[in-house]
Formats: sequence, C-alpha cells, structure tokens
Amino acid sequence: MEYIILDLEWNQPWPGSPSAKKKLPIHGEIIQIGAVKLENGQAGEEFQMLVRSHFYKKLNRKISSLTGIKEAKLKAEGVEFPEAMEQFRTWCGEDPFFFTWGYDDIPLLRENLAIYDMSLQWTDRWYNAQLIFNAQTDGVSTQRSLKTAMDMLEIAPTRPAHDALGDAYHTAKVLEKLDLDRGVALYAKICQDFEDGFRGTELPGCLSRKVYHGVESKQKALAQMAGEENLCPECGRPMEAGRWYSQQGRRYMNLVKCPDHGTFLLRIRLTEESGSFRVIKLLYAGDSEAAKASRTLMQKARRHFHRKKRTPASPGKAHQ
Repeated sequence: MEYIILDLEWNQPWPGSPSAKKKLPIHGEIIQIGAVKLENGQAGEEFQMLVRSHFYKKLNRKISSLTGIKEAKLKAEGVEFPEAMEQFRTWCGEDPFFFTWGYDDIPLLRENLAIYDMSLQWTDRWYNAQLIFNAQTDGVSTQRSLKTAMDMLEIAPTRPAHDALGDAYHTAKVLEKLDLDRGVALYAKICQDFEDGFRGTELPGCLSRKVYHGVESKQKALAQMAGEENLCPECGRPMEAGRWYSQQGRRYMNLVKCPDHGTFLLRIRLTEESGSFRVIKLLYAGDSEAAKASRTLMQKARRHFHRKKRTPASPGKAHQ
C-alpha cells in the first residue's frame, strides 16, 4: 500500500478560441504532474513531469501566468500523455492510495485517461484530503484552502504555489500531522457527514446526531425536534422541552429534560433544500462544555429580553 499525494496542473482553452469549440469529454488537459509518497508518515520520494498538450495546444496565458509554465518549455520538455502516465503509474507502485487537496484532480485525471482509452482502475482509491483535515481539526462549514491549513499547523511554505510538485509537497506536510490510516478507515463516514452538514468535529460531549430531510417549515422543524423526536438518549422516553433560543445561521438551542436522566442540550441547524428544510440535530450531555456555554448564552438572552420589556416607550410612541 502506497500513500500518494497528487497534484495536477491543466490547460484549458481561452473562451471563444477554436479550441474552446471542440466538444471534448475533458474539462482540462493535464500539463504537469506532481506527486509525493508518504513513507512512514513523512514526505518521501517525489515525482514530477511536464506533459505535452495534444488537444489544447495553445497554452492559456492565465494558466501560464499562474503556474509559471511557458509554452516553449512545455513543447520542448513535455512528455506525451500516454508515456507520462505509464511512468507515473510505475512510480506509484502496485497498490496506490491517492490523496488530493480537493475534488478536482482525480476526476480530471480519469477524464484524461479515458480519452486515451487507458485503464482507470488504478485510480479508484482516492481521498479528498480537505475532508480528512476538517474531520481531524476543529472544522468549519467550508473547505479550507491549502494555505489556510498550513497556517493553522504552522507549516512554512518552502516550495512554489501553483506548481504541481510544490502543492503536492505542501499537502504532504499537512498530512504528516494527521492520522491518515484513521482517515481512510472512516472516509465513507466523513463524506456522509460532509453531505449531511457535519463539516468538522462536534464539540466534546456530543451524544448523538441525526439528519432529517423534507421538513416543511421552520415551525414544523422546531415542533418536531421538541416533540416526537425529543427522546432521552438513555431510556428512549419523551423529554420535556424548554424554550427555543435562536442563533445566527438558522441555528437553535434548547434545554430538554428527562425525569430520570436529567437535562441535555439540544441544538439544531436548518438548511434549505429543494423547497423544504434539512434539519441537523445534535444532542449534548447536560454537563458538557457546550451545554454550559449555551446556558450562559440563554441567560444573557433572557436578561436582554427582560430589559427591553422594562424600557418605557418613547413619548409619542405606542407600546408594541
């Protein structure tokens, strides 16, 4: 088993050019391959190669400016795609597991292989390193850039950006600090969590999480989560719900109580999808840090509400 960190650079036709009018089953033509093997969890052997353009022979000047690749150099030093792939596949070994920073590289690689009628099977096992990074850090609602990940882990750049080998190397340095074996083992769950809106780790003390689709409205979501879906994680009995408190981003929190097992924090987030709502429900232990922080927010909200009620109306204005 070989862990291969892969990055590609590709050419695309200039809009309106004759090449752009070609109806090809590729979104871009690969012009540079960069890859690094992880050996005992550390960046090791490297591979880099320029690939001569065949379908889009004119190098897009924006791509040239971004990558630093010049058309003359690509023509002089570039290898024909089939030969480049044979060399790269041999270098990867018999059992490659590919990691890329994002979703684009492997699908594009497979498009380029397919147009040459070359085997795709050896590229089947691949993983979006962004998702693994999110799952093993504090997580955010959007995927982080490679530069942001490096900054978070205090990794200083030592290679050029937008160079296939440079980006592959920096990705490898990020992955050195992650548990890739665990990331591979849990990848299906990580992807499902990403699709369901769980982008990153929950706060400590999270007891359960569930996703509901097709909920008609916010009111029905709040009623459902405080009603028939509000069951104790210990005994399964219905729990008593308190008042909902709203937060930014269509998030809501509630303290719910089981007569036998005490108080829990219920948090939900609503997302619109196809004319209805997706509801993500998280349930936390009552003594968790999340529950303690939420109690503080609720107390502040109650004090603010009572202060507003006590504030006299301005002269000439009616009470609302």
